[in-house]
Amino acid sequence: MPPSASSGVGVAHLPNQRHKIVSKRGANFTLMVCGESGVGKTTFVNTLFTTGIKNEKTLNKRHAKQIEKTVEIEITKAELEEKNFKVKLTIIDTPGFGDYVNNYNSWMPIYEFLDDQHESFMAQEQQPVRQGTIDLRVHACLYFIRPSGHSLKPLDIEVMKHLGSRVNLIPVIAKADTLTPNDLAQYKRNILDSISANNIQVYSCPIESDDEEVTRVNQSIMRAMPFSVIGSTQDVTTPDGRTVKGREYAWGVAEVENEEHCDFKKLRKLLVRSHMDDLISTTEENHYENYRQTQMATRKFGEPKSKKYENPKFKEDEDELRLNFTKQVKEEENRFRQWEAQLVGERDRLNKDLEEQHAQIKAMESELEHMYQLHGRGTIRR
Repeated sequence: MPPSASSGVGVAHLPNQRHKIVSKRGANFTLMVCGESGVGKTTFVNTLFTTGIKNEKTLNKRHAKQIEKTVEIEITKAELEEKNFKVKLTIIDTPGFGDYVNNYNSWMPIYEFLDDQHESFMAQEQQPVRQGTIDLRVHACLYFIRPSGHSLKPLDIEVMKHLGSRVNLIPVIAKADTLTPNDLAQYKRNILDSISANNIQVYSCPIESDDEEVTRVNQSIMRAMPFSVIGSTQDVTTPDGRTVKGREYAWGVAEVENEEHCDFKKLRKLLVRSHMDDLISTTEENHYENYRQTQMATRKFGEPKSKKYENPKFKEDEDELRLNFTKQVKEEENRFRQWEAQLVGERDRLNKDLEEQHAQIKAMESELEHMYQLHGRGTIRR
């Protein structure tokens, strides 16, 4: 019998099947936090995921590492589980960025890391067997802006220009509790004006939805950009007796999840609760595809990527090794010259001794011949 009109053929169950597959497989999410030291990146990550994913930095060692004058890439991995759904989380930190008087090219290791992840995934896609693919493509980059109250610095503009074309860039104003509400609002307007004037690409989540409430929430989220955040993993007590995450001051409590104090809840909703899938798909469909098309248009199949950047730390090490090698070669050359001079002197001395001994032998031969002659004459006379 043909299926009834009410029961259908069953294609409507495909979303349920897809839900079961995704629930079982879980998800991978890679988040990069970029900004100067001391703006609260580590504290924010731990606050965002309500767990100690990243260890706090040792403050007395922060300036000691600046001797190296290089930006590092620090990778932290964790697995989060909520209601039997697992997310393999990767946090990419960039310690050393923006910490020096001369920050020229300090952003290059970050760009290279982002491009290298696209390159690595593209190379794995070209292999005959693609099981066990390692994917560290960054799905979102939180760029922490120091709460100066003015506008973006030249370093911020230069870095954000390049990041926006490579990754879903989300600007964040760190330590929002250090600014008054009026100063914070003006600071946001200045940052948005600078972003617009410099054509910086920032992430924009889908706004329109069939649900009016969802559309309203999305509009509210985008109006809050750049997001002002307060990071704290400590529980404090408010004047009305509530226990919340926040920071306690003499004038009161700055609450992390209070939307009147900061935009933490809106940023968390954007990153985790409502648009994580859009961040992942945008990375896959836009940023990765743009990189892939660019590389395939300029390179032959299987040709390795040209290396445009050399880490300044490696360059300094290479120069130091070259200087040490040249110094050692010169020392060895001087030592060889001294040995050569000694050998030549020893050769001359031996030749001189040999000539003297040869002369003595000649003299003895002459004397002996003379004696033979005298002895022969004496025999004849007798």
